[in-house]
Amino acid sequence: MTFVFQVTLEKVLGITAPGNRALACDPRTGLLAYPAGCVVVLLNPRKNKQHHIFNSSRKAITTLAFSPDGKYVVTGESGHMPAVRVWEVSERLQVAELQEHKYGVACVAFSPNGKYIVSVGYQHDMMVNVWNWKKNVVVAANKVSSKVTAVSFSDDSSYFVTAGNRHVKFWYLDHGKTSKVNATVPLLGRSGLLGELRNNFFSDVACGRGRQASSTFCITSSGLLCEFNDRRLLDKWVELRVSDTATCLSVTDELIFCGCSDGTVRAFSPVNLHFLCTLPRPHCLGADVASMVDASQLFSCRPEARYPDTVAVTYDPANRWLSCVYNDHSVYVWDVRDLRDPRRAGKLYSALYHSSCVWSLEVRGAVHLPPGSFLSCSSDNTIRLWNIDGHNVVNRNILSHDLQKVIYVDDNITSLLDTESANTEKAGSSGSEGQQADQSRAGIRTLRVSPDGQHLASGDRMGVLRIHELDSMEEIMNVQAHDSEILCLEFSKPDTGLQLLATASRDRLIHVLDAGRDYSLVQTLDEHSSSITAVRFAGQMISCGADKSVYFRTAQQTEEGLVFTRTHHVVRKTTLYDMDVEPTRKYAAVGCQDRSIRYHTHLNGKQKKLYKGSQGEDGTLIKVQIDPSGLYIAASCSDKNISIFDFYSGECVATMFGHSEIVTGVRFSSDCRHLITVSGDSCIFVWRLSPELTIRMRQRLADLQPPSSAQNSQNAPQQKVVTLSSEAPRVVTMSSDSDKEEEEEEEELSCPYMATVGSLVEETGLLPFLSRHESQNATCRLIYATGID
Repeated sequence: MTFVFQVTLEKVLGITAPGNRALACDPRTGLLAYPAGCVVVLLNPRKNKQHHIFNSSRKAITTLAFSPDGKYVVTGESGHMPAVRVWEVSERLQVAELQEHKYGVACVAFSPNGKYIVSVGYQHDMMVNVWNWKKNVVVAANKVSSKVTAVSFSDDSSYFVTAGNRHVKFWYLDHGKTSKVNATVPLLGRSGLLGELRNNFFSDVACGRGRQASSTFCITSSGLLCEFNDRRLLDKWVELRVSDTATCLSVTDELIFCGCSDGTVRAFSPVNLHFLCTLPRPHCLGADVASMVDASQLFSCRPEARYPDTVAVTYDPANRWLSCVYNDHSVYVWDVRDLRDPRRAGKLYSALYHSSCVWSLEVRGAVHLPPGSFLSCSSDNTIRLWNIDGHNVVNRNILSHDLQKVIYVDDNITSLLDTESANTEKAGSSGSEGQQADQSRAGIRTLRVSPDGQHLASGDRMGVLRIHELDSMEEIMNVQAHDSEILCLEFSKPDTGLQLLATASRDRLIHVLDAGRDYSLVQTLDEHSSSITAVRFAGQMISCGADKSVYFRTAQQTEEGLVFTRTHHVVRKTTLYDMDVEPTRKYAAVGCQDRSIRYHTHLNGKQKKLYKGSQGEDGTLIKVQIDPSGLYIAASCSDKNISIFDFYSGECVATMFGHSEIVTGVRFSSDCRHLITVSGDSCIFVWRLSPELTIRMRQRLADLQPPSSAQNSQNAPQQKVVTLSSEAPRVVTMSSDSDKEEEEEEEELSCPYMATVGSLVEETGLLPFLSRHESQNATCRLIYATGID
């Protein structure tokens, strides 16, 4: 019998809004909506609270918009046969769905009367659909050959305007025909009269409101704010006087806000296009986040400083908040109550996120960091320190509630920018194309904290190994360790008496360094014939790779020094992508290309168990991670799903989804309350585990900890991470991967942990009951009845 526990998404640290079409504000409550992978984040900027809508199709959200009354939000997605979906905001449930596009949805909008939704496909899709969403009927449609980046409905819902590359077009709705005829009628489209601006790229459009309802405003990438009159004629325009490009605008009956390059946002009057003011800029690129503790630092500009480009703006007229998204994936909400003096504009909310693929994260070993802290690294060439427990933050900064520190590994600030933010086609490109684009970029690939919490080791995609002091975050070593990207780093465990760091790379080499002697080289191992995907210390050194091999090595102290010698070599039929070792160091769990998790014993390398590590029938296991207690193992698959399994029975106890690219890293928090996942979509998801799972893990951890140091010395297992021996090395053994041998080797692992019922009732107040698990050994396991909120 399988028990599936609830895992909830608590916080999203990331944003994937490609432009203004993917940022929206509820006109009633000020709620801000933006996409993060396959999730819509609903943010209350005043309270810093998030709610989430999950796109069950697992396709990336590319565009969204609120209904006029704020009760619904409409989304468009990328991929083949995408859907336009309507969600109820309060319940966060889907209430309607339209599938009339083939190749991705570029932009969507509600009509001001709330009756219609217009959706525009990507350039290859070529479709413009008007949808009576409550009746689930497409009332009008037509084709458009240009690349469209924006759409806006008129104030009276009688027409809408699309804008894009050399394209401004007015589409008129015949309400008489659309309400009486059941069949889809052709949309009537008329091009705007662009005159001498006909060769411009119109990056955004917004129809006028109130007294200016007959006007339509556009912004060109070259930096012009244009106004069309009710005859579709380009009536007048003004220069924004920006250094590079203009990207987005937001229009109300009183104000026009224009988002431009270098963090510039300018305000104009919609009546006569007179310039009103320039709003404050965000942080400069490369800013020391930890040192930004006073608001005056944000408004003191350095002449040589460079700022991220504004890619999206939306204005909340009720609260007078202007929300801005910048192309370094930062989000700001400005309080602009008094635009007569822009210096009085205040910052209500801000957050800074990774701007490209997040490759790895680390939660263990950071003993000098506050509880709830973890580290992440990315293709944006930064290592970032986060804290998800707001009560334990020692030094608060004014830029982010969650981000505590940023390490910039070089001075190239260009890597901090998402240069594809405003590109519609890239936003909807396939995952493989996104990964190929990432391959051409530099970035930090992996990181690891030393067991004593003193050092942070990181390896980048060029093969450079860096060592930082964790307290000061200062770089103390920088060396070209490999010819290709470093895929894995691992420190030896402290109970060996050794301080070793193993680095594994795509160049097929493992370097063993002595961390106690300034990371001097101890040995280079070259047995692997392909990329090495994981290396671990567990009674021995264990490594696996794309050559389908698992190598087991022991260490010997010789006259020349420490030498690692191969003792076992296991060959499989499938590529091995990741590996982790459970806390007692008896078993290594390997994630394989065939979606299986294989357990190997460190004593002889033999396989002890095999089970499927994914609920789906497609994809490859990318990452496996065992929780601190050794009771559960989390696995991420290339189908973007994440699963948690019982380590001993192989039963799936929880599943999650939400990332729009492959999940590149999975970690359990040290307190067993959270699972943290990172992805190629640049987002970090923090999942809250079921209380039942947390209680079981904490109880097991308590049982693993000896009650006293005396008992620790008597009862501690004798196995070491690196076994030192003066004897001759053992004979190398080979094991084949035949199905017959796998069946013979596979054994049922029995759970060494069985919590005392009385102690659990006393500590948690839960009423436990025992259920029988029908397996080979019919092992009993403890199941908790409900009770924890």
